Amino acid sequence: MSDPTAAEGVRQRNLARLLRLVHLEGPLSRARLTEATGLNRSTIADLVAELVREGLVVERAPDPSRRVGRPSPVVAADARVMAIAANPEVDALTIAAVGLDRGIPVRERIELDRLLSPDETARLIAERVETWRAGELAHARIVGVGLAVPGLVRAADGLVRNAPHLRWVDAPVRDLVAEATGLPTVVGNDATLGAIAEHLYGAAAGFDDVVYLNGGASGIGGGLIVHGKPLLGAGGYTGEFGQNRPGIASATDRRAGDGVLEDEVSRARLLAAVGLHAADEPALAAAVSAAGPTAAEEVARQRRILSTALANAVNALNPSVVVLGGFLATIAAVDVPGLGTMVQEQTMSATSEHLLIRVASLAEDRLLIGAAEAAFAELLRDPGGAARS
Repeated sequence: MSDPTAAEGVRQRNLARLLRLVHLEGPLSRARLTEATGLNRSTIADLVAELVREGLVVERAPDPSRRVGRPSPVVAADARVMAIAANPEVDALTIAAVGLDRGIPVRERIELDRLLSPDETARLIAERVETWRAGELAHARIVGVGLAVPGLVRAADGLVRNAPHLRWVDAPVRDLVAEATGLPTVVGNDATLGAIAEHLYGAAAGFDDVVYLNGGASGIGGGLIVHGKPLLGAGGYTGEFGQNRPGIASATDRRAGDGVLEDEVSRARLLAAVGLHAADEPALAAAVSAAGPTAAEEVARQRRILSTALANAVNALNPSVVVLGGFLATIAAVDVPGLGTMVQEQTMSATSEHLLIRVASLAEDRLLIGAAEAAFAELLRDPGGAARS
């Protein structure tokens, strides 16, 4: 006698496989889904129909350029299914709506002249959600909120143990945002979420061993992908590269006494060198590109120190690719091959013989996409739960 409970479990796993495929890879034909899953055509048709009923995917007409064989409808994630993604920083709060199809129909950067509190962060997110629901997102189905926070976030419950530049200590941000918005909320370290986004969709796609460093207004954080999986550590606190003490070969390069990496390789120092008080990532990159000799020397100084920090990471972790985001991407982009050479000169030859150094290809969207990915995780794990809840 068959076990209906077991059969339902298999069905739910297959629904999850299909939804995750179209989420990660974009629109796919039913024929491609059949090939990717090994399921038969009738089963695929049945599963797709259920996902359509639950409002998670849409079906489109077959590609008219396909002239051979039987036309196969195209299945795509429903763009109306969305997560709210937020990144609080010392100089701004960035909030966006990210679709299950990875579209970003609305985003806002709220410039700040003060440090955000956890309560104010929750209030601002809730206000934007309410405003967008009455306007641009009137027909959206918002499934949750994801926050990318520059600090130590406890993996077990999303408690922000310490975000030093924001001055948040043991802040229950997840609970505050969930209460303010009425939406399920997840919180993660910004660099860890950035690493996940770049691994799934960006510069590290196709690589299973990745070191990612993110440079933001709050300093430098990192994320690690090992054997294709995020490495979080015992409490969720891996990747704090910015708190390491860099080796600085020349005393004339030192600016912060016995400071840590993020004291020396610093967005604030870069802004000062180009004569800006504040700027988003594109504006800072443009200013660095157009800057004079003083700024160029500061960029060169930071590149020298960064290369040593990267060499230490490469020697310890032997990644296939190092991805740099934020202002680190800006200083790397001046001469990516040159930075790679500086790193290789300081590593064991075997650990870096096939190493790639890349700038984050998702640019300023990487943290938002990573935060949304965390918010979508439960839906992708159990699409049927959306109908049951």
